[in-house]
Amino acid sequence: MLKLIGVTKSYNGKAILNGISLTLNAGEYLAIMGESGSGKSTLLNLIAGLDTPDAGSVELAGLNLADLNDEARTKFRAATIGFVFQAFHLLPHLNVLHNVALPLAIARMPMSQRDEKARALLNSLGLNGREASLPRELSGGEMQRVAIARALIHEPKLVLADEPTGNLDSGSAATVLNLFRQQIKDRGAAGILVTHSLAAAQTADRIVVLKDGQL
Repeated sequence: MLKLIGVTKSYNGKAILNGISLTLNAGEYLAIMGESGSGKSTLLNLIAGLDTPDAGSVELAGLNLADLNDEARTKFRAATIGFVFQAFHLLPHLNVLHNVALPLAIARMPMSQRDEKARALLNSLGLNGREASLPRELSGGEMQRVAIARALIHEPKLVLADEPTGNLDSGSAATVLNLFRQQIKDRGAAGILVTHSLAAAQTADRIVVLKDGQL
């Protein structure tokens, strides 16, 4: 599903990533750990096609991202990748159902179809009955489950989660991580979790550590 070959990246003459190679298969869930400033965010940006490597290649679902222009890369990213963030990034004026269905609305799926799909996914994440709630009416754990649902609603091939439990207590974090893993496995997607937490990383199939620009 994902293949990085000899990826390097520097900013202002400082090497951030130095010859990163990594393979991730469909259905596999990987955790990436590393100290602050180790290059985790840079690596995620390259995987998502938000930035390009100085050398090496990033291949996702059989495509070399460097072969796509900016517009094509944006469309490919929207169709292929789901994102989960530490800060949730839910739209405060939209209720839970419409936050989750938003990617389908952007893709111009008919409202009845996208609402039905969003309701089914929310139910699978234990959020039935919360469809009409606004984000401010939810707990942190509930907001992150909504964010996971939004990331998965368009059936991405790869899901990237950047410190998704950083704002949660340990109990909510465990629930969210278990649901995240289950949803990735059930859908045959690949998942990458970036985290400082060893407990969070241990929910993954494999852990790699980014240090001094290498895995």
